[in-house]
Amino acid sequence: MHNRYVKQLRDSITPVLGILMLCMLSVRAFAAQDLPDFTGLFKQVSPAVVNISTTSKPKGRQYYGGPQEIPEIWREFFGLPMDPGPREKAQPQSLGSGFIISSDGYIVTNNHVIEGADEILVRFSDRLELQAELIGADKLSDIALLKVEAKGLPAISWGKRSELEPGQWVAAIGSPFGFDYSITKGIISAVNRNLPQESYVPFIQTDVPINPGNSGGPLLNMDGEVIGINSQIYTRSGGFMGLSFAIPVDHAENVIKQLKEKGHVSRGWLGVIVQEVNKNLAESFGLNKPKGALVAEVAAGGPAEKSGLETGDIIVEFNDREIHYSADLPVAVGNTKPGDKTDLVVVRNGREKTLKVEVGELPNDGSPARGASVQSKNRMGIVIEPLDNEYRNKLRLNENVQGLIVTDIDDGPGRSIGLRPGDVITHIDRQAVNNVNEFNGILRKLEPGKPISLRIIRRGVPNYITFTLSR
Repeated sequence: MHNRYVKQLRDSITPVLGILMLCMLSVRAFAAQDLPDFTGLFKQVSPAVVNISTTSKPKGRQYYGGPQEIPEIWREFFGLPMDPGPREKAQPQSLGSGFIISSDGYIVTNNHVIEGADEILVRFSDRLELQAELIGADKLSDIALLKVEAKGLPAISWGKRSELEPGQWVAAIGSPFGFDYSITKGIISAVNRNLPQESYVPFIQTDVPINPGNSGGPLLNMDGEVIGINSQIYTRSGGFMGLSFAIPVDHAENVIKQLKEKGHVSRGWLGVIVQEVNKNLAESFGLNKPKGALVAEVAAGGPAEKSGLETGDIIVEFNDREIHYSADLPVAVGNTKPGDKTDLVVVRNGREKTLKVEVGELPNDGSPARGASVQSKNRMGIVIEPLDNEYRNKLRLNENVQGLIVTDIDDGPGRSIGLRPGDVITHIDRQAVNNVNEFNGILRKLEPGKPISLRIIRRGVPNYITFTLSR
């Protein structure tokens, strides 16, 4: 009896299992049909991808960041010179990748790949090696342009930045860890990504596996066109962790054109230091939501000062481009040709105001800008004194800087927001202050519970912070 029931159960389940198996196979087949095939792309583009190696004259052992020697793989990725050891003859070291952009021998790579090199060698897909001349390099965008003496070389076409969207399939070809002509794939994760200390490049973020040796290689769309130059990864281990960044095609083309024509890059310059606008700053400056770039300092004699821009202004539009975040401004200004005249829309005292500005040229260092003691303790719980020449000299401040210096801090809002002795207060509630009575007078009139802005200079760097007074 038992065996009969088991047989009946098996006979009834078997067709169902068969149907499920067919469904699973159909789903897999359907999914496979939707996945892109990169074989044609690789055959099309790989001949135009090259390996970059360099040699440097031996300088003895060099150490970076401490007494312990950095592993060569880290040197390779970050473009640091290899350490051949004392009295050892320098050998070519594979540092990264590059790609051919014209049949007459122009090649693009990262600046950090060739920086400090005495000799640059380019190895092609047919294993031919040629010495390259450095036409020009731009540290701020991490792009270098090379030239080899050759003709009839295969070249990669440029894609269009306007067609890039998150979710699109992309691929990278390069030499990770020295494994030449490796292809990896993924999708665009984000566009216009701003990175710390990288003010002038709106990066493309992808999840394409990028490792040491991929630097300088092309990021490609499905048509085999270059849409970016692989430049950086986010990592805590030294290897790929799912976040890679590429210099976008439009930015790269502009830099390469300038390097080819004059060997260096000119960028627009306003002469301001800006910071992000958070919720409290937005409320204290009369905005209904955080947006724009808050001007913390205006360089004396710079284009911004000449246009009438003031500290405390919030830049919300530049050259018809909306400024949503403070990081948007350096990119927009840097891509503007020096000498161009354009509109600058700011929020001042809660109202929009349009200024006319003639854009200057970014300095070579890339910098955005350049009595009797009266003591008083107040509602903020701080002791302040006038900023005289003695204090200016001690703090190495420009003689034009005006304000009050914090000399002591008690319990209160001043301590809670992190004020320190030596901080210089220049503005409170968007009003400039030059004497103690003026500061305390403004402070007494402030409403409890309302976010108030405070502009300070700490170690020469201006910054806005906010605080609230208790009821």
